[in-house]
Amino acid sequence: MNSQTPETLAVGRVRIFDQHHGEVNCCAFSPDGQTLLTASDDGCVYGWKTKSGRLLWRLGAHTGPVKFCRFSPDGCLFASSAGDCTVRLWDVASAKCLQVLKGHQRSVETVSFSPDSRLASGGWDKQVILWDIQSGHAAQLLTGHRDSVQSSDFSPSADYLATGSWDSTVRIWDLRAGTPAVFYQELEGHSGNISCLCYSTSGLLASGSWDKTIHIWRPVTNSLLAQLKGHITWVKSIAFSPDELRLASAGYSCVVKVWDCTTGKCLETLEGVLDVAHACTFTPQGKLLVSGAATEATNQTHISHKSPRTG
Repeated sequence: MNSQTPETLAVGRVRIFDQHHGEVNCCAFSPDGQTLLTASDDGCVYGWKTKSGRLLWRLGAHTGPVKFCRFSPDGCLFASSAGDCTVRLWDVASAKCLQVLKGHQRSVETVSFSPDSRLASGGWDKQVILWDIQSGHAAQLLTGHRDSVQSSDFSPSADYLATGSWDSTVRIWDLRAGTPAVFYQELEGHSGNISCLCYSTSGLLASGSWDKTIHIWRPVTNSLLAQLKGHITWVKSIAFSPDELRLASAGYSCVVKVWDCTTGKCLETLEGVLDVAHACTFTPQGKLLVSGAATEATNQTHISHKSPRTG
């Protein structure tokens, strides 16, 4: 892990995005940090200007709650997955749907782009599908999880895909050219459903669970580096900072925590702004921590900007 000392974060302004008509399930930054996606139970994907909060689009093509959304690495595409059993692939410039990917039998809970722009999805049918983006056809089916697949992320090298399931395991799939995409290894240690996954830039893997803990793994050696404890509810979202010094985590509560990845200690607990934290992420520059939430009364997304504290 990086041995530098992480900077302390100071709470800055809070921006409210209040045009959702259902609970916000996910939010994602574009690679340049200029655009924010939000996925809602109202069946829509929203695009926003990060700084101004201006609504760019409200896309209502899904016929069920939108569970997840993510940009492609080049920022030209984004994907959304939903309870209607589909994944939709969108063009950012035109906000037009390019492909409707059909193959799952139940709600699609997660979707991920690889660094070389391959696409994977998983859901309640316990299956993981690798898609050919150009044709819209399923290229490969990965089976083996014993319960719903709720999270996924590609390694920085694009050689491996990590998937997290309600069977309490993390599975690493070998996607290297010339080898069959078969089960590669299983990371065990959580005592509850795996709810979120995130790779760091150097290839560390963090997993969050319904057991209220976060594990940081080194997949290449199958070793557990740290177990982070402190959330009082299940962990809904996790994100490494680009410099890998910090990990942010949102529990299914009003609390977002920031951890030191080297020591495993909680640096800060951020609360008092949100009713329920739903998602957290760092911008590509590592300057802002974003937490998304939905309130029962207004179904708003609150974007909290956190900057390094000076002096």
